[in-house]
Amino acid sequence: MAPKQRMNVANQAFSKNVVSRGNVAKSMKPEQNKYAAAPWLIGVFVFVVCGSAIFEVVRYIKMGF
Repeated sequence: MAPKQRMNVANQAFSKNVVSRGNVAKSMKPEQNKYAAAPWLIGVFVFVVCGSAIFEVVRYIKMGF
């Protein structure tokens, strides 16, 4: 490619970027809902909390009211 033609191609690419500045999508991939924690991690947390609560109730009943 001749230097002048290469410069014209670069100028056209730059002007396309300038024209679309601010209107460009953040990503070409569609956005997906992301959880702060994985669903299995939430399940483990609920299992541990509920399981410990059940054990505390059983221990409380065995000791007497």
